[in-house]
Amino acid sequence: MSSLISVKRLCKSFPGVRALHEIQFDLVAGEVHALMGENGAGKSTLMKILAGVYTRDSGEFLIDGQPVEFTSPGEAQALGVCIIHQELQLMNHLSVAQNIFIGREPRGRLGLFLDEDKLNAQAREILGRMHVNLDPRAEVGTLTVAMQQMVEIAKALSFDSRVLIMDEPTSALNDAEIAELFRIIRELKSRGVGIIYISHKMDELKQIADRVTVMRDGEYVATVNAQDTSVEAIIGMMVGRTLTDIGSSQGNGQHGEVALEVKNLNAGPLVRDVSFALRKGEILGFAGLMGAGRTEVARAVFGADPVDSGEIIVRGVKASIKTPSDAVKRGIGYLSEDRKRYGLATGMDVESNIVMSNLGKFLSFNFFLRRGKIRRTASHFIKLLAIRTPTATQQVRLLSGGNQQKIVIAKWLERDCDVLFFDEPTRGIDVGAKTEIYKLLRSLAEQGKAIVMISSELPEILRMSDRIVVMCEGRITGELAAADASQESIMRLATRRETLKVE
Repeated sequence: MSSLISVKRLCKSFPGVRALHEIQFDLVAGEVHALMGENGAGKSTLMKILAGVYTRDSGEFLIDGQPVEFTSPGEAQALGVCIIHQELQLMNHLSVAQNIFIGREPRGRLGLFLDEDKLNAQAREILGRMHVNLDPRAEVGTLTVAMQQMVEIAKALSFDSRVLIMDEPTSALNDAEIAELFRIIRELKSRGVGIIYISHKMDELKQIADRVTVMRDGEYVATVNAQDTSVEAIIGMMVGRTLTDIGSSQGNGQHGEVALEVKNLNAGPLVRDVSFALRKGEILGFAGLMGAGRTEVARAVFGADPVDSGEIIVRGVKASIKTPSDAVKRGIGYLSEDRKRYGLATGMDVESNIVMSNLGKFLSFNFFLRRGKIRRTASHFIKLLAIRTPTATQQVRLLSGGNQQKIVIAKWLERDCDVLFFDEPTRGIDVGAKTEIYKLLRSLAEQGKAIVMISSELPEILRMSDRIVVMCEGRITGELAAADASQESIMRLATRRETLKVE
């Protein structure tokens, strides 16, 4: 079968970084071709070349056997190549139909006014082909993340796309929503659309992928059939080393005094009468379905959202926390699930991000920056957390997701917080970086830090937690000891509305 897309000996460099070297890749019609590799392997760079965001330095890029050179995403879309980014590119204040056809809206006879009826009809036709029941007039900002994902796919299909690039499409979806996305993908396959699928969730490979291409450090490693190759073999190709599994929760069960206690906390519609205690040296997992209120609890405790009622007690003393700065002064740190929006200044460099939560420590006379101390501190954390960056002055936006996550962690470690909320700490990062994050969390707990870990991945919760709190619709519906927990018991609690204490 002839290839829709073929790249040979493709190379790309940025100042100080060789991103791709001698890469080869091909995609045929009607297949899902997974692209795997650790963060920094070059996957995103390759996809941006294929989608017209970047231009290559050298090598061949063919579509239907013919050489092409895209200089913009518009040129790629014109030839049927579209990319759906991990961070959805939608305008929340516009309707579904307006987002699908943005910049290409049908006009009336004089060409002056938007033809709303035709616009909605065209959107409805595309959504119908996808078998998605969604009102084209609905405002995108009111939709779930899963439905917004469907709007992105519809937008791509509106260009008559023959090649669809999906970057971490399931990172914010629950199991039911993932199943619906996979149904759409299989429907597209049956119509001959070629799909390039990037994901760090290894269990998805067997479900959806036909072939897998592995990249490492900007170079091609191998292409294998998904069904004939074990997950362990693919991981081995990705990391080029044996990963040491830290196993299930390694806490010794002997935790210290209570570091944080929350009593009858209420904050908005998704935090309702929440109470829990967290001890020094403990990793407390928060599980639940999307919309259960886990992130809202963390934000309320951290002062990012207003609290309606309840008590927050830090090291035995009742605390008035109205802003994040109040929380930080009391030794509480929060690593947001949206690191780019709330955790990083992506336009600034690595060292500035690491010291920004404790900047006063790096000032002389409360005015002059102590550059040497900043550089030494940044170098310490870059080495400690194995942050891959050419220099401490590299802009954060140019680093991979896993390295960005490590910089957020470094920021709070530099502040030396006693209580740390990790909200989806491994979302969008590769298997190797996940293992490093797991080891770091356990190391922090062993040092006496008190940690809350919020995660939508049940294997991760089971692997890392000493205790597990489960939420549903804003309430804690149960608590499980690590030894008694299973995916089934967690899901049972995550789907019930009344509270049940499980001993």
